[in-house]
Amino acid sequence: MSSEETLIEKKTKVLIKLRGYKVINKEEIKNATSYTIKMKDKEKAILWAVTTDGTVGVAYVTQLKKAMDDAEIKKGIIVTIGKYTHTAKTRSKQSGIELIPKIFPSFQIFDHEFVSKHELLTPEEKEEVLESFKSQPYQLPRINASDPAIIAVGGSPGDIVRVIRNSKTAGKYVAYRYIV
Repeated sequence: MSSEETLIEKKTKVLIKLRGYKVINKEEIKNATSYTIKMKDKEKAILWAVTTDGTVGVAYVTQLKKAMDDAEIKKGIIVTIGKYTHTAKTRSKQSGIELIPKIFPSFQIFDHEFVSKHELLTPEEKEEVLESFKSQPYQLPRINASDPAIIAVGGSPGDIVRVIRNSKTAGKYVAYRYIV
């Protein structure tokens, strides 16, 4: 990453790389950069990297929702270095818009030796894991949806994440966590 990159550009690049998104289109709009992306499940989404460092209010959420409706896209994402208003948080949940928190890292967290690899399970993998352990999701160890690694991979409550650790004694150790 070049030194001229802003913090918001770094965060956006890390998010796109971590989640395996493919950028289809990128354009500059007022106070933001708009990305049309293809997610792993082949669905499209609109990602807005808001360049203002102030508070992101309901106006941004409303404008993104209108852009989503115009493009017939169901998912939206807003990345900012500022804070979100309470109303923006509430409206985003109703509109299918994910708000990436201010604390989202501007660097690749999984490059550090002490951070285990985290992978979200597909619905099919989730069923296989639960069947093999003969258990229900709530019986698995839990991890908070606010955990930085869960935010990075795009997990939400109800999902299951595979955590892969390197161990000196066991080699590779795989654990599963239920996101709450």
